[in-house]
Amino acid sequence: MQKVEPKRILFVNSEIYPYLPESHISTIGRYLPQGIQECKKEIRSFMPKYGCINERRNQLHEVIRLSGMNIVINDVDRPLIIKVSSIPSARMQVYFIDNEDYFQRKSVFRDENGAFFEDNGERAIFFARGVLETVKKLRWKPDIIHCQGWISHILPIYLKKCYKDDPIFSDTKVVLSLYNEIMEERFSDDIAEKAALPGAGKEDFDLMSEPVGINLAKLASLHSDGIIIGSCDLPEELEAFCNELGRPILPYFRIEDGDNSYIKTYNDFYDNIIGKTDETEVK
Repeated sequence: MQKVEPKRILFVNSEIYPYLPESHISTIGRYLPQGIQECKKEIRSFMPKYGCINERRNQLHEVIRLSGMNIVINDVDRPLIIKVSSIPSARMQVYFIDNEDYFQRKSVFRDENGAFFEDNGERAIFFARGVLETVKKLRWKPDIIHCQGWISHILPIYLKKCYKDDPIFSDTKVVLSLYNEIMEERFSDDIAEKAALPGAGKEDFDLMSEPVGINLAKLASLHSDGIIIGSCDLPEELEAFCNELGRPILPYFRIEDGDNSYIKTYNDFYDNIIGKTDETEVK
């Protein structure tokens, strides 16, 4: 009997505890990958290396073999730095996307006055491209990429438009968790021009003609294979948009603190998106 290889899930997170304070999103970012790994799947986790993350306390170190490439945004070359840390109790590594211009500031998404950073759109573009290029270097072929948190929302369109013919990603499906976050925040008016790449032209970002958070969430939903409603108060406009797409949707259900029963529900949802084990793999 031919051995069936475990399915691979790539988690692309905006937040993971303990690197950022506990929140609904950071807690799921921490415990969901561990739980899915315990369901006998292989996992990898990524997040941005925000400047408020203490590298010494969290034992981050640069992965030289993965670093060293540049990503061009708005005609500026910016070096991609990859760092890694481990959560020993979970037997789990976390990869961090770093760049001095985008991620060295001491706050996460807002300045000291609470204003949304003007370059948050560029940061999301850099993060998405950095994750995909790093996974290519790892030569680790994911079955599912689970995007969680707004800063991951550019990744689905890049995967479906720019990387669809790459053998690492040719069969990869996208699961998107949607939360009621930054829905009314505004990105720079030229975000579509900055995000455009071969395979994903400015016209593919038409939803961002009004460059606000809810439209970025719609763009991510449009290019996802399955959607998880992560907030009970998601805007009705966004829920209606998702429903019209006809994708599999996991409706909102409350995840209690310390209750990990949701992991099985998420795992079953992944299996539904991947499709049942191909019968040709056995016998």
